[in-house]
Amino acid sequence: MGTLEAVTVALGMPALPPPVLSERRKTRQLQVGSVGVGSDHPISVQSMTTTLTSDVNATLQQIAELTAAGCDIVRVACPSADDAEALPAIARKSQIPVIADIHFQPKYVFAAIEAGCAAVRVNPGNIRKFDDQVKEIAQAAKDHGTPIRIGVNAGSLDKRIMDKYGKATPEALAESALWEASLFAEHDFHDIKISVKHNDPVVMVRAYEILAEQCDYPLHLGVTEAGPAFQGTIKSAVAFGALLRQGIGDTIRVSLSAPPVEEVKVGIQILQSLNLRPRKLEIVSCPSCGRAQVDVYTLAEQVTAGLEGMEIPLRVAVMGCVVNGPGEAREADLGVASGNGKGQIFVKGEVIKTVPEHAIVETLIEEAMRIAEEAGESLGEGAPVVTAG
Repeated sequence: MGTLEAVTVALGMPALPPPVLSERRKTRQLQVGSVGVGSDHPISVQSMTTTLTSDVNATLQQIAELTAAGCDIVRVACPSADDAEALPAIARKSQIPVIADIHFQPKYVFAAIEAGCAAVRVNPGNIRKFDDQVKEIAQAAKDHGTPIRIGVNAGSLDKRIMDKYGKATPEALAESALWEASLFAEHDFHDIKISVKHNDPVVMVRAYEILAEQCDYPLHLGVTEAGPAFQGTIKSAVAFGALLRQGIGDTIRVSLSAPPVEEVKVGIQILQSLNLRPRKLEIVSCPSCGRAQVDVYTLAEQVTAGLEGMEIPLRVAVMGCVVNGPGEAREADLGVASGNGKGQIFVKGEVIKTVPEHAIVETLIEEAMRIAEEAGESLGEGAPVVTAG
């Protein structure tokens, strides 16, 4: 897939770098396994497995599914000794970097580092006497080249911070994270990434803004306990958008009460919509209205399903009336302007044919595959694979 991002075929995505809303905030740089993290690197998408980590095969299977969906980094829970024992095999066999998620037991931090995990996430508010072991953890992480993510959650703030602020305010979240980072810095350990998650996007955004003002560590964005797929997607999109608009954010996780692959899909789409990740297939379709003379909903769904797997940056317009339809279809790589039971098919701005409504989907898929094949031929090996469903 890496070679496909360099396609220079005259498609909908411009050859020049697409415009972005803001320059990235300058940060320290980390290496989480094979993935660079920080302002010099692309924003990466993370998710977390839902399997028992101790079940190595099930966990690796889910990691493989996440990898196929485009996940860059995966986190696995490590609440027990059995989970810790499984980490070496998982870290060794995973195709993407594995972060061990540690709560309550400092000994599992050391186990994860020794296991070869690409990074370790610690929640200081949940680890008893964590501060007393920072020196040893910092030394072990430094010896193995293992970054640490300090992950502060609104639901598990350190008691000292809660006593001071009374609740998980933005200031409380930021102070907790910066305090722990300062303890590591005292031991000359700076390979740190920070997250301060809250279920309220407004509180979460302000907490990250405070962090961005007071440190140069890379920041991992997340709205914790965001909820079911629809609600969680909205919360994450608005919160990430508000921060990415300011150049804040180096890795993201969309936390959904849904399968992890769905988290990855949403995260990738958020980054693509902001031109922060190379776009692949993009469907432009009208919301339908009283002017529509075809079933736009069904057409758009069928075209999307038929082009699943498209790896080249292809913009396809599925339009349902003669008002905006021809203009949108001309601007896309491939499009249809529909009406009166038929559709005009556009390729690169030119009408190539008119087909009856029942043939629109089939024609668009055929033309998309032809465009993909031409793009693949221009690249030689590694031509994109398109699955017609």
